[in-house]
Amino acid sequence: MNNVFDRIISFLTEIDLPFHLEPLDESTFLPGLKMRDGALVIDTAKLLYPGDILHEAGHLACMPLDIRQQMSGDLEDSDIHRGGEMMAIAWSYAAAVFLKIDPKVVFHDMGYKGGADNILSSFNKGTYLGLPLLQWSEMSYDQAAAAELSIKPFPHMRRWLCDNNRLQCFVSSS
Repeated sequence: MNNVFDRIISFLTEIDLPFHLEPLDESTFLPGLKMRDGALVIDTAKLLYPGDILHEAGHLACMPLDIRQQMSGDLEDSDIHRGGEMMAIAWSYAAAVFLKIDPKVVFHDMGYKGGADNILSSFNKGTYLGLPLLQWSEMSYDQAAAAELSIKPFPHMRRWLCDNNRLQCFVSSS
């Protein structure tokens, strides 16, 4: 295992985000990664990009526990998971910064449907895709809100796991 992988795994352990290191026989959306019952399953033999672990972990981390525990396989196309995608992008960037990992490890050339450089460019300019939802979930804050709360702004995270149910309003009853 390499240093980046080990740091990511240590981080997931530290924030209590469940994961399992085990072989995956089925095809997965991202090579070597799958969500199962709120945990991340990592096949180290098939994993191509260790930064993908942070992005997939962000999907889980940004959901309230009751939703997180139900997350398995590919995510359905729904309001909550579209919002969760934006949150996972911001969360994984903040995690890379926190871990002192080059964000390019997460936002690599083979990911984000060719848009990784645009995402990083926005972040480098201080335009943080997904931050409004992280703020709404009380996980991180923009400059103004952080100043009012006397805390550090994004990419600093107030908490790494969503612990409120504000996102429940996105869950469709249909």
